[in-house]
Amino acid sequence: AKWMGVGVLKFSLGFGPKLIGWKKGETEYVISVFPLGGYVKMIGQEDLKVQSPDEISEEDKERSFMHKSPARRAAIVAAGPVFNFLLAFVIFTIISFNGIHINLPQLGEIAEGTPAKAAGFVKDDIVKSIDGKPIKSWDEMVEIVRKSTGKKLLFAVERDGKQIDITVAPEAKKAKNIFGEEKEVGQIGVMNAGKFIVEKINPVYAVYYGALETWRWTELTIVGLVKMVQGIVSVKEIGGPLMIADMAGKAASAGALSVMIFIAIVSINLAILNFLPIPILDGGHLLFFAIEGIMGKPLDLKKERLSGIRYE
Repeated sequence: AKWMGVGVLKFSLGFGPKLIGWKKGETEYVISVFPLGGYVKMIGQEDLKVQSPDEISEEDKERSFMHKSPARRAAIVAAGPVFNFLLAFVIFTIISFNGIHINLPQLGEIAEGTPAKAAGFVKDDIVKSIDGKPIKSWDEMVEIVRKSTGKKLLFAVERDGKQIDITVAPEAKKAKNIFGEEKEVGQIGVMNAGKFIVEKINPVYAVYYGALETWRWTELTIVGLVKMVQGIVSVKEIGGPLMIADMAGKAASAGALSVMIFIAIVSINLAILNFLPIPILDGGHLLFFAIEGIMGKPLDLKKERLSGIRYE
């Protein structure tokens, strides 16, 4: 907001009760309890205390949010959700500096009467490749198996220091995906051994990994919202405030790393929700600014209020 020439009365990093705060010039800086974004209080906000732009003093008009162009106001409003995305990116990047946790493609229990049992897989086999493609993680193996129903796959596995080739055809089974949808996927009937390694990566790849994880969770959130609107996924599957609180508690008990990941994921969710074109959200504000820019004149402030537009 200050970059756009708007006077800022208060800037809070996070939401909720104030932890610490200080004042510099006209601006009060605050760090709050919940580090999930932040907010600003600006001169000339369109809140209920302001009847019209004319009530702003001549002295403050040059620094008034209401008197800035639609493009500048849009940039200020969009900064909030963008900051949420940046926070998630920074968190994922910091986490990756300590290395990436990889779930090894090592087999646990082999279920009776399954393709894996019939093909000759045994517990503790380590999958090295499938159809010649190197496999580094359990997720890579599962993705190939799920997409290969009825197709014969050539597994190269390591057993007692020796490499063994095993051919198996995944059978179609119904399983729920991350959104709770029941889909038919390929399975061979093996459990994960649950063994992990930490792979150290260079700083450049750490930044790339941070961007990759941010995009992955952004995509999952958008797909989830679309499925909810389509009625494919219920609101219960997506979760709500109580589920978020429960997840926060579990993350806190699991340690600092889990808390950081939780904050990153919630930040991405908040960013996407705030960009939705709903009047009370930032996306609604942006929609009104776009209309104002196209029409070439300010919208009726009363109509904006009826639509629920406020700045907090």
